[in-house]
Amino acid sequence: MAKVLIVDDSAIMRRNLAAIMGRGGHEVIGEALNGMQALAEYGNLHPDIVTMDITMPLSDGIEALGKLLGRYPDARVVMISAINQKDRVFEAIKLGAKNYIIKPFEEDKVINIINQVLGLK
Repeated sequence: MAKVLIVDDSAIMRRNLAAIMGRGGHEVIGEALNGMQALAEYGNLHPDIVTMDITMPLSDGIEALGKLLGRYPDARVVMISAINQKDRVFEAIKLGAKNYIIKPFEEDKVINIINQVLGLK
């Protein structure tokens, strides 16, 4: 079981991802509403993996990813993206994101990507 930090400004998305993680055998140990909170929560919680929405207020997912990996180079981050954000996804992968998930979620795909990034497959 992996410890997961979910970063998304949408309560519905956080709830949906948390439910999927739970059914996939992982534990959500924290949530953040934006990139600034994500940095603080990561430092406090030290999760095994982070799901990070690309579009958020204050500090978006790309900016937060860069700062997070600057402080914690071994962090495993999976980006969450809307289907029309392909360029931003590629930017995140270049910065060091381990993979990405496109909304709307397909539960099996989410769990497979998380497990693959964690080395469980």
